[in-house]
Amino acid sequence: MAAYVISEVEVRDLDSMERYRNCAARSIALYGGRYLVRGGPAETVEGGPPAKTLIIVEFPSMARLREWYASAEYAVALNERWNALDRRLIFVEGAAPA
Repeated sequence: MAAYVISEVEVRDLDSMERYRNCAARSIALYGGRYLVRGGPAETVEGGPPAKTLIIVEFPSMARLREWYASAEYAVALNERWNALDRRLIFVEGAAPA
């Protein structure tokens, strides 16, 4: 069953963000992930504060998602992440097919 990474981000440093984004994208592809949402315009229509930048990545399974997150390839991106952005990161399993 597919699993998703949902990130709500606020950019701290544009240069670091670009380095993080490129490295993260390469690592995501290596683990079978694909971007569904990558920072396009977001609109809050109910509740809470205004929407920040949203990123949603789909992986083939929760196991593969966790493998990616713990990988040496993504660790390189995580080193850049601390300077690049603040974020809330959520892992969630998709719904079973009907």
